[in-house]
Amino acid sequence: MLNIAIILGSTRPGRNGEAVARWVYDIAKARTDARFELVDIAEFNLPLLDEPVPASLHQYTHEHTQAWARKIGAADGFVFVTAEYNHGVTGALKNAIDYLYAEWNNKAAGFVGYGSAGATRAVEQLRMIMGELQVADVRAQVRLSLFTDFENFSTFKPDAQHEPELNNMLDQVIAWSKALKPLRSAVS
Repeated sequence: MLNIAIILGSTRPGRNGEAVARWVYDIAKARTDARFELVDIAEFNLPLLDEPVPASLHQYTHEHTQAWARKIGAADGFVFVTAEYNHGVTGALKNAIDYLYAEWNNKAAGFVGYGSAGATRAVEQLRMIMGELQVADVRAQVRLSLFTDFENFSTFKPDAQHEPELNNMLDQVIAWSKALKPLRSAVS
């Protein structure tokens, strides 16, 4: 059974992402084709990148990095739940991604973005980052608008159309994660 990590990519107090990630997780866990885990980067207390050597050398010196590496290494694929701050990915999510290298490789990723324009620009940045980390990003994504999927920009009330979009994206993440599994096995 595949393990898919749903990564909550905001650490901001009062963040909308917690409700969005919970919605993704609640829909995903009803599926029987993979195991899903909600992974909140805030729980890892990752400081601004503090490893003395590049992640590609896989010489992690800090316990927080090692714990993060174990969590990401155990996943076969990812769903990133991301906000868009100033037309880009959140600093906390980029920092968390940059801590690791090999743990991301040969896996698949999908995206659920929320913001004034559905976090489209943040997701496009994540697609470029994932390419460098040898992560296959799937085409389907979920774009949630602060104007139509949140009441008063803070209470999450997603339009019904987003659930089939989410399941379509999950179908793709699972298919690609399964297809990439032989590559992960060959490397380890």
